[in-house]
Amino acid sequence: MPANFLNLYPKLTSPANGAINPQGFWLAHGDEPLLQQWLTDALRTHWQEHHLAIKRMDLVSAKTWADVMGELNSLSLFDDATAVIVTGNHKPDKAMQDTLMQVAQEGTNNALLWLMPKLDKRSLSAKWIAPFSKFGQVVDCQLYDERQRRQVLTMKANEFGITLSDEAWQMLMMQTEHHLLGAYQTLWRLADLYRLDNDANELTPIDIDKLQSGLVSESQFTAFDLSDAMLAGNAEQVVKIIDHLKTADEPPARVLWVLAKDMRLIQSLLDGQSPQSLGIWRSKESLYLNASRRQSSVSVADWSSMLYECDKAVKGVIRQPAWELILQMALGVAGVQLFESVA
Repeated sequence: MPANFLNLYPKLTSPANGAINPQGFWLAHGDEPLLQQWLTDALRTHWQEHHLAIKRMDLVSAKTWADVMGELNSLSLFDDATAVIVTGNHKPDKAMQDTLMQVAQEGTNNALLWLMPKLDKRSLSAKWIAPFSKFGQVVDCQLYDERQRRQVLTMKANEFGITLSDEAWQMLMMQTEHHLLGAYQTLWRLADLYRLDNDANELTPIDIDKLQSGLVSESQFTAFDLSDAMLAGNAEQVVKIIDHLKTADEPPARVLWVLAKDMRLIQSLLDGQSPQSLGIWRSKESLYLNASRRQSSVSVADWSSMLYECDKAVKGVIRQPAWELILQMALGVAGVQLFESVA
């Protein structure tokens, strides 16, 4: 039967997973190795509980399927059955297809998990996949949009015992754009740093300030270093950091997100709101207040239009380089006005 990782995985990891049979024939396809690994780990837990011997085999040719069937049919004095994890793209020949179909149709206490790259619609309807699609599980291990990436990461965050605020999620998605492993590693680090050490089934809340300490960047500087420099009014450091981020191919969208957040907080402070009402941490209050004192209602009047123009530049809607607008805005926050306004 066809299934989606996002729907199937919670059933495998939930205590009330009686509807899922971890034995039989499984095929997991997709270009996201982490999803296949998490599915394998979940199945492995069940196999161990049911005393299955677990083996791994690589398909070097179609003939390897005979060895796979040999392992499934082997008897053990210490294990009740066998689970074989198979990797490789070699399809079974016609005779082996018939054998697999017969075994799948009759049912088995053994387990066969075949890990493959993403399959197209034609492959999913081919005869060689029938033992898995008709009598087993075919699992789509692929994420198709950012909503699904956040959904699977939310499951992992809960497993780690943490929960992120909406703002922290937005920043994590931006900082780890299209990179599931990077986001997962950040969640892991956050759990080690902040997870509550108690017996209660309580999720530790993670806000954007806690998130910053868990984000790992390959650059010498990060967008958060830029934030500190421009809030402190250090124009020279702002230029240095932006030049480094640009050279290191830091996505300008990530930098723009941090820049826009700080500019809107400063605008709100100038409108009379307090740092506490805006959720600014006490350790950062003096930085934001000093930055707001360097500005005036006149100097920030064009910030919204500048952010809009920069967003269009990042997306390629206009030809002006995004980094030029980022530099101009960051220096403006630092107290250096290059131009009177942006047309």
